[in-house]
Amino acid sequence: MIKKIIIAVVLVIAGNAYGQEGGTVSPYSFFGIGTQQFRGGYESRAMGGMGLYSDSLHINLLNPAQLGRLRYVAFTIGGGHSEVTLKEDNVEDNTSITTVDYLALGFPISKKAGVTFGLVPFTSVGYDLDNSTSDAVNTFTGRGGVNRVFLAGGYNVGKGLYIGASVNYNFGNIQNETIRTQDEVELATRERNRSDISGFTFELAAQYDRMISEKLELRTSVKYIPASDVKAENQRQISSVIFNNLGLVQDIDIIDIPVVDTDFDFPSSITLGAGIGEPKKWFVGAEYTNQKTSTFTNRGFVLEDVRFDDASQVRLGGFYIPKYNSITSYFERVTYRAGFRYEQNGIEIGNEDINEFGISFGVGLPAGRRLSNINFTFEYGQRGTTNSGLVEENFFNVGISLSLNDNTWFRQTKFN
Repeated sequence: MIKKIIIAVVLVIAGNAYGQEGGTVSPYSFFGIGTQQFRGGYESRAMGGMGLYSDSLHINLLNPAQLGRLRYVAFTIGGGHSEVTLKEDNVEDNTSITTVDYLALGFPISKKAGVTFGLVPFTSVGYDLDNSTSDAVNTFTGRGGVNRVFLAGGYNVGKGLYIGASVNYNFGNIQNETIRTQDEVELATRERNRSDISGFTFELAAQYDRMISEKLELRTSVKYIPASDVKAENQRQISSVIFNNLGLVQDIDIIDIPVVDTDFDFPSSITLGAGIGEPKKWFVGAEYTNQKTSTFTNRGFVLEDVRFDDASQVRLGGFYIPKYNSITSYFERVTYRAGFRYEQNGIEIGNEDINEFGISFGVGLPAGRRLSNINFTFEYGQRGTTNSGLVEENFFNVGISLSLNDNTWFRQTKFN
């Protein structure tokens, strides 16, 4: 039965999920190649986005070294809904967005190794801005983003040491449009920019676990992403436009402007993590990431009063299971998770750093007889500031994921 459910879900997702454009409503998605999306599962997101911990049931999308633990065939899919409030001085606007965030299939290939492949959004662009004055109207819109297909593997070297690697193919397009109108001028001007982005990136990871007492286990990890060149094919059009009676824009003249293609430098990063806990009972840990986003550019056009700095993230989180093998109480087998994160996004606009924080919690509910589970995650956070005429975003995210497990996929059955 689980196989039929998975096949049905995959067919639906493959046809619809990643055709979605603009997995964000943030005005800050204009910069670079968009707002970087969280690429882990909702189990990790509930713990502040920490990828340090994993077990034999769940696919760890953040740390490929953890795949050496995988003991069951696992399929995971997650999606979420966000309610966002945008504030600028005394102006406030509310919006929402619903997305499918990831899907992946993983399986063990031996008692010491596991692999996974899947699809996740990497960055998203989605904004609608109005910068009007008494004698002019300027509107800015952006759509698109970069998706990622990945193949990852992990191996248990022995004595608590795990290593892993991931190969990622990034692809997608980003479209920006600006319309400028002037009082007493019949025609407006529209400028369209498009970048088609493609290229490979890689990840390397290692983890070391050790029992430091009869009950306590120490876990440490490191992940390194080397810098990679990602190709951006850029296009630009400028046209005169007129608004018809329905308020729709019609092009009068379209001129293609030559724009050079660029090799977008995807920055390197390193993540260090450490935590302690009692296996199958509780765990607390922390991670720190430094990403060299100071190498970012804004593709084929130059921005004034904007600077890219190195980004950093701090994540704290953990979980608690009252009694994982309880046969008398369902809620004693529930996994309770919580976490906190703080991020310096590496964008400075008008001498203001664009920072972000989030507080999260969630539950993992056992489902079925094959160790599958349903995970719910809730997160409240804030990005940006209202200083210097900028926009502050307050968001509340609700996420749900399915982790479906089976150990019979590759076994030959004796009876049909």
